[in-house]
Parts: sequence; C-alpha cells; structure tokens
Amino acid sequence: MHHSIEIANLSYAYPDGHQALRDVSVYIEPCEKVALVGPNGAGKSTLILHLNGILTGEGMVCVAGLPVIKENLGRVRARVGLVFQSPDDQLFSPTVYDDVAFGPLYQGLPLDEVDARVKEALETVHMSGYAERVSHHLSVGEKKRIAIATVLSMQPEVLVLDEPTAGLDPRARRSLINLLHDLPITMLVSSHDMLMVRELFPRMVIMDEGRVVADGDTATLMDNEALLNTHGLEKP
Repeated sequence: MHHSIEIANLSYAYPDGHQALRDVSVYIEPCEKVALVGPNGAGKSTLILHLNGILTGEGMVCVAGLPVIKENLGRVRARVGLVFQSPDDQLFSPTVYDDVAFGPLYQGLPLDEVDARVKEALETVHMSGYAERVSHHLSVGEKKRIAIATVLSMQPEVLVLDEPTAGLDPRARRSLINLLHDLPITMLVSSHDMLMVRELFPRMVIMDEGRVVADGDTATLMDNEALLNTHGLEKP
C-alpha cells in the first residue's frame, strides 16, 4: 500500500526569494484526516499548492502513489481534490450542474457516467436540488459545498481543503463540519479554526516559518499551551 500523501524534504522559494518551505516532510496514510495549522505565512497554502503541481519545489511529493511531476499532472489532479479558500476561484460555469460536471467531462467520461457522478457528488454535499441554480447567486456556505462537489465528482483519493470554514456563519460552519466528518476519504485541511481541528482531526501538523514544528496527536498537541503560544496558535 502506498501513502496517500508523501512529502519528503520539500523546500520552495518564491521568485522574489522568499523561502516559503524549508525541508518539509509529512506522510499521510489512506483515510487519515490531518489538520495543517500555523500562523499566516507559515507555508500552509504553499504546501497545499505542491500537492497537485501548481507549484514545484525541491524535494519529493507523491500523491496516491504517483510522483507529482509534469508528466503525471493530469492523473495527479484527478486523484487530489483541491478546494481553495474562496469558492469563487473554483466556480465559473453557467449552472451548478456544469461546474460539478466539468472535471468528469474534461476526463472524457461518457455522458451517463458524468451525470451519475454529478448526482452523487451533489447528494454527498446535500445539494441535490441545486443542479440548475446559478453558482454566484448562492450563499458562501452553499458555494463551499458546490466547490467540494466539483472535486468529489472526480472521485479523488485525497481531499485537500484550504481554510474551509473561513467566512461561514455558525450554521453553515456546522453543516460543513458534519459533511467533512462523514466523508470516508483521506483529508488534509489547512485551518485557523482550532475548534473544528479538535473536533474533526485526530492528527495535526503545525507549521511555522516554512517548517514543520510539530506533528502528532491533536489532543496531545492542543494540551501543550507553550507550544501553541510559541507558534501563534490559541488553545480552543
């Protein structure tokens, strides 16, 4: 069995010279749910963008057993569902149906299979009645769900989310947490929402200044107030 996510000795500097990642190594097993936490500028989003080859640094990144290299990007992107912080970065079609169908159509699946996948993805995010709606008329919480559906329709092995609860009201946040809780899939989620992290993720990776500074059992790390304070995190 392969790791779902394998990151070994990954370093990355932006073109302006800013060193965003320094020798990062993280291994995630199939169906493990892991939170990525740390202050802004810690490198969390930069790390996430390496998982489907949007950025490429020095070191090794493998997802679902595939090295993330140029010749594999099509296959990698089908296996890694990346959901950005702002759903508007992900939704651009005339209707919700078209947005969710985009990936499977791009993969060249037959139309009846595309249709089945759209229905299944919308059902999974509890948005079945929304197929004909226009995405930009939806609430932020609804848009987040549709953005998740657009990657679930590709049937990925790994789901990667950047700040999924950002900008949600309490009810939308709660329903999103319940949704993530029920998904039987490997998950890496970057978040400042420490209450959600404590509730959903048995394991947590803390990053600061481009390094992994802690990686372990969430409850244990959350109890270590000195560690949290050092890295600008609040105990929930």
